[in-house]
Amino acid sequence: QVQLVESGGGSVQAGGSLRLSCAASGSFLSSRRMAWFRQAPGKEREGVAAIGTDGTTTYADSVKGRFTISKDNPKNTLYLQINSLKPEDTAVYYCAAGGYYSLGLGPTISKTDFAYWGQGTQLTVSS
Repeated sequence: QVQLVESGGGSVQAGGSLRLSCAASGSFLSSRRMAWFRQAPGKEREGVAAIGTDGTTTYADSVKGRFTISKDNPKNTLYLQINSLKPEDTAVYYCAAGGYYSLGLGPTISKTDFAYWGQGTQLTVSS
């Protein structure tokens, strides 16, 4: 079965930077859309960044200019570079993958477009 394992979370001071990683099983990223979601305590899980098979990206308005999603297909690794961290970025961050040949991106980053999920990694931003 598909396995996604996030890493790179931790405690960071506001204004700092961090890179999250998601290691996927097998030859995986080249044929699926990928995304990062986050969920803060008491909040719904929300999509923050997504990337299609052709490298096209989309971001939630709240993170544009600060977050960058990228992938390394040969290494089957997805990344989320986060700059200018804010306390409101504090959440558990989840890696998500679409089904096989889920090539494109929709107008929004919706949970319904992603079939597989990692366990999450905690990011805490202090002010």
